[in-house]
Amino acid sequence: MEFYEKQVSSERVFSGRVINVRCDMVELINGKHVSREVVEHPGGVAIVPLAENGDVLMVRQYRYCVSDELLEIPAGKLEEGEDPFDCAVRELSEETGCRAGRIVPLGAMYTSPGFSRETLYIYLATQLEEGQCHPDEDEFLSVVRVPFEEVVDKIMSGEIKDGKTIVGILKAKVFLGK
Repeated sequence: MEFYEKQVSSERVFSGRVINVRCDMVELINGKHVSREVVEHPGGVAIVPLAENGDVLMVRQYRYCVSDELLEIPAGKLEEGEDPFDCAVRELSEETGCRAGRIVPLGAMYTSPGFSRETLYIYLATQLEEGQCHPDEDEFLSVVRVPFEEVVDKIMSGEIKDGKTIVGILKAKVFLGK
């Protein structure tokens, strides 16, 4: 059996700086019609910056939506028409001050496909040259070095709850054979 849903109509209900929201009417495979709320997001990147000594350069920042300060891998939103690799280079520099001698794609993920179109491209950055971070003017963060295995432990204990960080670190772990 093939699964699909056919769009019958669509209405934009919100237009914002980062996201747009629409409400679609779709026809299911059984012929019934239901509504689907869709968040349109341009997508983004997440980078696992791995220092030569095995530390992960992470960022600590407050996330308003969850009312919590989180420890995360660097990440950012794609600009219109921007290549994900170029975005990863830019975000790594902005958030950590680093340039990477090697950046390896670890794949892409849908962040929350039940309601969002956002695709996140994940990279591993190595051979780091450290410099001064220069976050956006509305970004307040600090760079924290955490040993790789300690990050894995924080993920497994539930201390790290951020999805992109969990996926990025675990993909890096498998890629590196750790």
